[in-house]
Amino acid sequence: MPPTTEDQIQRRSAIRELLQQGPAATQASLVSALRTRGYVATQSSVSRDLREIGAIKTVHGYELPAANDSGDDHVSQVADLLRTVTPAGPNLLVIHTAVGAAQRVGLAFDRCDWTGIVGTIAGDDTVFIATESAAAQKNLITRIERSARP
Repeated sequence: MPPTTEDQIQRRSAIRELLQQGPAATQASLVSALRTRGYVATQSSVSRDLREIGAIKTVHGYELPAANDSGDDHVSQVADLLRTVTPAGPNLLVIHTAVGAAQRVGLAFDRCDWTGIVGTIAGDDTVFIATESAAAQKNLITRIERSARP
């Protein structure tokens, strides 16, 4: 039986936890660590998961993108105004906000100086963020999720 969406969500959360402890040298090492924790994982599923959570491959192995503290502060200050973050194609994020908050949220993203953001457009309760690439979009989603945590 193929993994359910809930299985994928839990496995991706476990991968994030593992990567927060330090880089993973290989995908095989992540597969092994996940299996030890009781997750069903293969190299191809881990590869997809890494791509989906926005992990990057560095000289040290697979890592989550580094946080820029000043940029994270801008976004964390408006975190309570964020409602949903939805990819819309490979280079666009649509962020729904509290009513009347999109300008403030858009300004926070303009000022955060995160790499990969090309520009923002803000309406009343919706912000469009254009990204350089699909990979930049996924990295941005990861950073938003991390900055929006309490």
